[in-house]
Amino acid sequence: MNHDKPLVDGRPRCALCQREAPLQFHHLIPRKNHRKPWFRRNFTRDEMQQRGALLCRLCHGFIHRQFDEQALGRTLNTVEALLAEPAVQKHITWARRQRTAAPKR
Repeated sequence: MNHDKPLVDGRPRCALCQREAPLQFHHLIPRKNHRKPWFRRNFTRDEMQQRGALLCRLCHGFIHRQFDEQALGRTLNTVEALLAEPAVQKHITWARRQRTAAPKR
């Protein structure tokens, strides 16, 4: 899987809120959808497994609370699509004001 971390000043940042925080891999096409016919017709197996983004805990949790797996897989399957969503923009504004734990070095 491609786990490249978005870097700012050489430090990893959340793909959505850009905060320096511990990151988690978010499957942009949720694993729950990988066996469903629509997804198998529209995406390769490798694409479904590797398409993802590194997100902080706040953003990752928000995405899964806000959207169901179908919406995530069909329409919000890129970072750009997530960033264009008004609810995500509102969350990012809030998340950027939150404190983060000091990163382990």
